[in-house]
Amino acid sequence: MLKLRKLGRQGLEVSELGLGCMGMSHAYGVADEHESLATLDRALALGVNFFDTAEFYGPYRNEELLGRWLKGRRPHVIVATKFGFDLSKTRASGVDSRPAHIRAVVDASLKRLQTDYIDLLYQHRVDPEVPIEDVAGTVGELIAAGKVRYFGLSEAGVETIRRAHRVQPVSALQSEYSLWERNLETDILPLLHELGIGLVPFSPLGRGFLTGQAKRAEDYPQNDFRSWGDPRLTGDNYEANLRLAATVSKLAQARGATPAQVALAWLLQQGADIVPIPGSKRRAHLEDNLGGANLSLTASELTELNALTQNIQVAGARYTEAFAHLVNR
Repeated sequence: MLKLRKLGRQGLEVSELGLGCMGMSHAYGVADEHESLATLDRALALGVNFFDTAEFYGPYRNEELLGRWLKGRRPHVIVATKFGFDLSKTRASGVDSRPAHIRAVVDASLKRLQTDYIDLLYQHRVDPEVPIEDVAGTVGELIAAGKVRYFGLSEAGVETIRRAHRVQPVSALQSEYSLWERNLETDILPLLHELGIGLVPFSPLGRGFLTGQAKRAEDYPQNDFRSWGDPRLTGDNYEANLRLAATVSKLAQARGATPAQVALAWLLQQGADIVPIPGSKRRAHLEDNLGGANLSLTASELTELNALTQNIQVAGARYTEAFAHLVNR
């Protein structure tokens, strides 16, 4: 069974590994509801209590799926969801964190999730047109009303985090962090430690690349985000990045583990307030990932992995320009 970890100093306690639910309804190929529900069941049985979704995923379908599953299980589950996109069209047409919009999104998410409270509510992406103080204050009002328990930010920069935290304490920051994406280490991680904010790394397996199973972008179907949205899987970038994945695989083989387990074990050993949320829509992948919580890397192994991106430069940006402009740093 998984251990519990505290996400920051605000009192939120969750399983040391969560489950990113996005791929069950969004971005990664054809959905299989039967297998998704079985995966959710298996996760809970193995000690996962932290489940991550968003209105954007689907859109809406992922929250609806989780809502159907939550019946009879709500007291045992920590639900995180997100607001912050304009979904008035069939796809996201921009960001929107106006206070009235936040309130409307929360009410709609509560209905889809079939619950009367959200455990952790993130701003999905920072809205440059709305002062973050207004966002934090609105979420604070929702907390006071009992609709939300804790406040989170996603892909926010240093100044945004500081300003938000002054108005409404931030419990967690969700951002990409993994063996091949170390952009948080210079400025963000020290700030989180200073303010007592937990970190929830998404894409902790490099969108599957660190498992050793990722294909070239062109080998994925068009309904898979990786076919068009991940520059690191395209052309020469893919070939260059294979060297990094091979190093992880070699270490895993020596330990009798899988590359995914090594990548997740590395993350868990970066700090007691870090809770990765590897995405999975299949039970087999879930069970493999959870094995990372039982793997303790040695000091020499950590040193080797820490030096990985210095010795082997990651090739390609983590987002296309269309997505990169939404990152607040």
